[in-house]
Amino acid sequence: MNDQHDLDLMVVSRFPIILIESHEEARVLELLERVCNLRNLAMFTWNVSDGLQRNGRADRVPETKNPDAVLRHTEATPQNGVYVLLDFHPYLQDPVNVRLLKNIAQNYHKTERTLIFVSHQITLPRELERLAARFELSIPDQTGIRAILKEEIAAWERFNEPVRGQQESVDTLVQHLIGLTGEDARRMIRLSLRDDGKITQADIPRVLKAKHDLFSQGGVMNLELDTAQFSDVAGLNNLKRWLNQRRPAFLGAPEAAGLDVPKGIMLLGVQGCGKSLAAKAVAGAWNVPLLHLDFGGLYNKFIGETERNLREALKTADAMSPCILWIDEIEKSLSSDNADSDGGASQRLLGSLLTWMAERKSRVFIVATANDIQALPPELVRKGRLDEIFFVDLPDAATRADILRIHLTRRKQDPALFDLAALAAHCADFSGAEVEQAVVAALYEAVAEKLPLSDALLTAEMQRTRPLSVVMGEKLQALRAWAADRTVMAN
Repeated sequence: MNDQHDLDLMVVSRFPIILIESHEEARVLELLERVCNLRNLAMFTWNVSDGLQRNGRADRVPETKNPDAVLRHTEATPQNGVYVLLDFHPYLQDPVNVRLLKNIAQNYHKTERTLIFVSHQITLPRELERLAARFELSIPDQTGIRAILKEEIAAWERFNEPVRGQQESVDTLVQHLIGLTGEDARRMIRLSLRDDGKITQADIPRVLKAKHDLFSQGGVMNLELDTAQFSDVAGLNNLKRWLNQRRPAFLGAPEAAGLDVPKGIMLLGVQGCGKSLAAKAVAGAWNVPLLHLDFGGLYNKFIGETERNLREALKTADAMSPCILWIDEIEKSLSSDNADSDGGASQRLLGSLLTWMAERKSRVFIVATANDIQALPPELVRKGRLDEIFFVDLPDAATRADILRIHLTRRKQDPALFDLAALAAHCADFSGAEVEQAVVAALYEAVAEKLPLSDALLTAEMQRTRPLSVVMGEKLQALRAWAADRTVMAN
């Protein structure tokens, strides 16, 4: 995109009001100055601390610091040109200012004065909307990011040792900087370089956290830095194979050219069987950020704010792409049963989410988990919205033995000292979480009795446990029967 050409076209198209939302004020002003010089237009700049000043001149127009004063001056002057108003957004709700702006805009055919508002966010009163156009600065693509990286490395090396690093880390850094403005990308690159003069994998989490903080919405969309690997997840072999097949297409690998980018999956299953861990493992195995969407934090008592919160959160996901978007227990927020009890907020949220899912161009892979898929509306789970629905069942004997091995190792116990096959038989019909808690409780018992952890202690704890498959047996059987011929088995 050629920003100068596009902005020049907008100015000469005789729009009386142009809105530019950007944090790159210096870049916008430089661009406007080039356009005005090209067209031989006078350019004036206003801010509330300095008042109005013509570019290229040291003196300021007196008594123009107040917002209504600068508008009255602009309305009265016969001077054609471009009037740039910086951070004017707080004054756009004043009815006097709105009337003055309308006067200036409607008299454009008499005196060609283009008003350009530059701020981080601009909400124009409705009576002015048809008189205005919006201009959006382009953001650097991968080539642009690499050019910025090259400039920053050269600047570093003028005064320091040559930059060292790993090509894989450089490529990962560039990938994660896409979606940022040029200035924000520079700051992230400096964050990586100025610690030790290297670009390594250790820099990536820090850059991701800084990037997330730029876009995060008050805890609604959280960056999970504690991800996992497929080796941390026992069983789920069908799911792992499916994900491994789609990894190259999601990451844009050359060998996957022409393949559709995978959209996401639904993980349905028994509580405590590893659905959330699987979501973390996808992010870790694909080496992309994991974002956790907290639907509960979206809700607001004011009509329209809940949906706006979701749209802003999804913009964060778009900006963080490629990434995994994890929506845990989605049925609790988008259940069709909630429509009457929440004033229709869940239905409006569903509409906003479905629109984004259908129109998004970014590489955001959704991992939604659910315990009761029948509570979800069919339009959310149909093919095309998500790629597949996997059922995560209770682990079989081999998987339970693997879960025991993982959790014993994690707690500094040698799995070779235990009869894992016999222990797995003792915890039949346990979920993965229940197997883990048996290890945890047995360790507490061992410490209390001043004994080493043993098969006997683990077996005793398993015999004391009443698993969910017993406590909620009827419900789990109904869920498994429903999923048998409607989903793909994850194990």
